[in-house]
Amino acid sequence: MAEHDDRAIRRASVAFVAGFVIHNIDHGRRGLEVITDHVVWGGTIVAMVAAVVLTLVATRHLLAPFAATAAGLSIAFGVTASHLLPQWSAFSDPLPGGDVDALTWLAVAAEVAGALVLGLAGFQAVRRQGFLLPRQLRDAPAR
Repeated sequence: MAEHDDRAIRRASVAFVAGFVIHNIDHGRRGLEVITDHVVWGGTIVAMVAAVVLTLVATRHLLAPFAATAAGLSIAFGVTASHLLPQWSAFSDPLPGGDVDALTWLAVAAEVAGALVLGLAGFQAVRRQGFLLPRQLRDAPAR
């Protein structure tokens, strides 16, 4: 991966972590009793995926751009669907019409923005690679 892409994904990772932490602090502030178990489990899955992606980024793994793209865009979509759409399932914690303040709106926006930045930074790196896995992974012998 090019140094520019590596630096961009690392900075995007910091933005994502900041948004993720702010959003989860807000959930703690509001109280977990106001959300469904499904939303809690969705957030737990986001945390696990984020841990894997951030580890790949921190170790400069060859799959980091692909993981950042997939995770960042998926998390942005999932948080948006959970919080910004009207009630649609047990995975919903809709802010529109909810009893939430501006801090909650900002917290959700911070995570969505951080996830989008991460996903787009990863996508830029993948695009520059011609949407191909790095040669070291493509040419690795099958086990």
